Amino acid sequence: MSGRPLDLATLGSVLRIRSKGRVQEMARRLAEEYGNRGGALEVIELDDGRFAMQLKPAHVPRVRRLAMRPLLTRGALRTLAYIAYRQPVPQSRVAIAMGDQSYDHIRELERMGLISGEKLGKTQILRTTNIYSDYFNLSRDIRVMKRQLRAMFEATGKPIEEKAAEPVGEAEAQREKAPSRPG
Repeated sequence: MSGRPLDLATLGSVLRIRSKGRVQEMARRLAEEYGNRGGALEVIELDDGRFAMQLKPAHVPRVRRLAMRPLLTRGALRTLAYIAYRQPVPQSRVAIAMGDQSYDHIRELERMGLISGEKLGKTQILRTTNIYSDYFNLSRDIRVMKRQLRAMFEATGKPIEEKAAEPVGEAEAQREKAPSRPG
């Protein structure tokens, strides 16, 4: 009911059980029970040991139309995916790859708490937050998250966009080749 994955300590406090091993065992049994029911809901254990209750992916297309309004616009979602896959990534690189509209997307994503920025020189270094990981049921470990994202991209049958795979945007590459002007 929380709408986000819960760690063993939180589950234990709700159940009034101090043993994390016992809580984990109970959560795994609940996950198995939901798996055997054949219903639309499932309990999953994430790589970092947290548990989440969610709608099974097979049922998402049927209930998607019930959602009143998507959380993010398509452009903001694409910008978020780029940041998540390339993080930590300079904001300037996001703007080169995703276009000037990405600045509006970045402000929206920061306001929602899905990404954070750390000032570095004239740009910000962008990363996803724990809120992002929890909302999308992804690991908080960036390396694991990137593997999960890659698997999701591959599962859709669509190749990972060239922009996300390029180490440097084309405009940035051109700027790096240009001779610097004395200041």
